[in-house]
Amino acid sequence: MQFAVFWSLDRLGSVHDPNSVSVQNTRVQQHIHTVEEVRMPTPTTDRHPLDPLEAAEYSKIVEIVRAEKGLDDRARFTSILLREPSRAALRAYAEGTPAPREASVVVLDRSNNKTFTGMVSLDRGEGGVLEWEHRAGEQANMTAEELEEVDAAMRQEPEVIEALAKRGITDLDLVSIEVWGYPGNLIPEKYKGMRIGWTDVWQRSNPDSNIYANPVSGLQIVVDLTTMKLLEVQDRYSIEPVEHMGEYQPDQVPGLKLRTDVKPLDVVQPDGPSFTIEGNQLEWQNWNMRIGFNSREGLTLHSITYKDGDEVRPIAHRFSFAEMVVPYRDPSPDHFRRTAFDIGEWGLGFMTTSLELGCDCLGEIRYLDGVIHDWQGDPVTIKNAICLHEEDDAILWKHVDPVTGTEVRRSRRMVVSFHATVANYEYLVYWRFYQDGNIECEVRATGIMVTTQYPAGNVPATGTVVDHDTYAPYHQHFIIARLDMDVDGGGNTVYSSESFAPEIGPGNEFGVALRTRATALTTEQEGIQDADWATQKSWKIVNENKTNAMGTNVSYKLSPEGAFPPVMNPESPILKRAGAIKHTLWVTPADEDQLWPCGELVVQSTADHGLPAWTEANRSIQNTDLVLWYVFGIHHITRPEEWPIMAVDKVSWWLKPMGFFDRNPSLDVPPSPKASGEGNCHN
Repeated sequence: MQFAVFWSLDRLGSVHDPNSVSVQNTRVQQHIHTVEEVRMPTPTTDRHPLDPLEAAEYSKIVEIVRAEKGLDDRARFTSILLREPSRAALRAYAEGTPAPREASVVVLDRSNNKTFTGMVSLDRGEGGVLEWEHRAGEQANMTAEELEEVDAAMRQEPEVIEALAKRGITDLDLVSIEVWGYPGNLIPEKYKGMRIGWTDVWQRSNPDSNIYANPVSGLQIVVDLTTMKLLEVQDRYSIEPVEHMGEYQPDQVPGLKLRTDVKPLDVVQPDGPSFTIEGNQLEWQNWNMRIGFNSREGLTLHSITYKDGDEVRPIAHRFSFAEMVVPYRDPSPDHFRRTAFDIGEWGLGFMTTSLELGCDCLGEIRYLDGVIHDWQGDPVTIKNAICLHEEDDAILWKHVDPVTGTEVRRSRRMVVSFHATVANYEYLVYWRFYQDGNIECEVRATGIMVTTQYPAGNVPATGTVVDHDTYAPYHQHFIIARLDMDVDGGGNTVYSSESFAPEIGPGNEFGVALRTRATALTTEQEGIQDADWATQKSWKIVNENKTNAMGTNVSYKLSPEGAFPPVMNPESPILKRAGAIKHTLWVTPADEDQLWPCGELVVQSTADHGLPAWTEANRSIQNTDLVLWYVFGIHHITRPEEWPIMAVDKVSWWLKPMGFFDRNPSLDVPPSPKASGEGNCHN
């Protein structure tokens, strides 16, 4: 895993370094002067209350907590997050009232394996710890330091060394021992109450080879994460190494010849981009939003509006990913415990990686750094954590009239993205904003599949053979997007919209009629919804207090693309811990204390204390501030073509205006100039 992330508020941008471009050519060099002259604006001292925590604030939070709670160096700060001000506080701030600056903290005291959660005020002096609670029976999130400590400690254990030697593995420098969180409802009775992990073991063929190419099948280790002591070596079976090709780096792939017919493809904007970034506020075309970042969710988007004529109209209060659940659907000894909560256990922000021009991003790019913290609470900065750029998107709209000629407009979209490396997988997240008011969220999964060797002739039924006597188990990636909506200023209601064919009869004599029905979801239980391909079900977020020129209520539509069922026994331990993945959509009233759909502390959890528990109250979700929890992802039936490294697997979904505007809001997009230089694409 790679852990490095930061939000640098004194350096909100990265000037392009021409030496970092992977393909240098004359045309690029002609425009380098434009890029070099760009400097991101310097933030003012009057920071917005939604701005991410900065380095000095992390240090102050830790100082306050250590002093008031008497913590020594054995206490680990596993999570420090900005407690964002409420809607009411933000409205008051806009009118001149200062907003409170607070942070939530999770502390693991390793001296006694106790987890504490608290709330800290950055505005106070003495008495800055506003809340403090011992979370008996619960475990703090995992840390990068634990990952490193387990690997180092277990290599020194004689029992581990012996188990590896039995397999002919004696060079420990080529071995990697990777810890996973232990599912709470699978923990053996003798380890109850302990903070424990289980591990995979991998071996490199040489110091520069792919660590995930060679799993040490049948060997797992159970570790006490508090003391870093070995609890148990589970040596269930061993398999003679098989010859296979699990390398992807060019110098490691035998006989590989790189293509020679790939010509340069440049994206150049000589006059600079069309967007502006002031501090954390992004403005592009008619869109305006604030960009945030934290260690748990990674990228967050706030206060998203669209300027419709002279009116600035709200669309959403806050967007983020709140949880990612990745269960492996293979009951073998190597995989039955393999379920990751990538956000709740590890944190997407902690795993965010730096982006580089010409490699991860192409075009006229602006970068934002991010600031997180290590286990001591000290600030850490990830350079180029977030990429901002605009892209050409082919045709926006077009019509050819035999009399008046052709009208065509090219589409352009604003992209806000970041990448996270979660052990063997990479998740590439893109939020795209379009000129016609559409919003698209796309996730691309790449990286390296987990594989396991099997005895010749004994092909497992729960995976795909991807190499000689090697299979990749089936698994699923469930991502839960938290969509705190604010369509035209709050007071929203969600409607389920379905298409149906009425019976043949009067008014539908030929059976061609297609109709829709919209049903208001008024309570949380009604708001628990599933996708339905047969009726093309979607959901409209409606402001029943506002109408458009046609007299209908304004709304945005959520289309359930990338949705799939868990295909899992209801009694599965996975569903008990992650009940949120049972359904495509959940709708709840906005609540500042309800942020995590599978619970705040998911390490070693046995039940889902998030959405399934909250919605039992069956609160009203009509004409109020609403949060939609949309569950989507990748149902990964593995393929040989994804080995030894996956080309990206893409999944996306949309929020589309549906009666939000009176007409096509992109009529004002100007025609593009013709490449010939003779006029523009108009008539």
